[in-house]
Amino acid sequence: MTADAPVKKKTSRIQLRNRKLILEAALDVFSQHGYRGATLDQIAEASGLSKPNILYYFDGKEEIHVTLLNQLMETWLDPLHQIDADGDPLEELMRYVHRKVDMSFEFPRESRLFANEILQGAPRMGPHLESGLKPLVTHIAQMINGWVKEGRLAPVDPHHLLFSIWATTQHYADFDAQVDVLMGGQPAQDGARAHLDALFRRLLTP
Repeated sequence: MTADAPVKKKTSRIQLRNRKLILEAALDVFSQHGYRGATLDQIAEASGLSKPNILYYFDGKEEIHVTLLNQLMETWLDPLHQIDADGDPLEELMRYVHRKVDMSFEFPRESRLFANEILQGAPRMGPHLESGLKPLVTHIAQMINGWVKEGRLAPVDPHHLLFSIWATTQHYADFDAQVDVLMGGQPAQDGARAHLDALFRRLLTP
């Protein structure tokens, strides 16, 4: 006769709320100060919880950071997953550009979190880039090459196309303070969408 397996306790609403508070505060702190500049004391102050309370939910700063990065990768990869091989190539890629522009305005902290991690050499995200992003980009690149060979897109290097999309769209999140000053505080999202739509349509239209 075997002993009954221990019953796993359900996470309470208070615990879920506190984890959410910690992660939300940490996103602010990491996006402003980077991983190296961020401290548990800053996260505690931003969350309104004590440092011991934070350490009840997470082992330390690195676990909080990795948790945020794991959540970010799901959000970041989703628009690539949505590119439909059976759709109109130009419209599928323009929808991707539009979504990336919108994400830069919706998730600026997440974009800066990602940028800071990459600038440090991706010490915590390296495995995700290799196992998650690389095969997906390889698949999308093959799809784009197929569309080019069929004459449905202008000749373009798919990897450099994606790099250009990322660079031009994520600029609005990673350099938002500069964009805000140069735009005189005027909203930039609609203008960015229109400009990048025209730019990439001109590049990709056969």
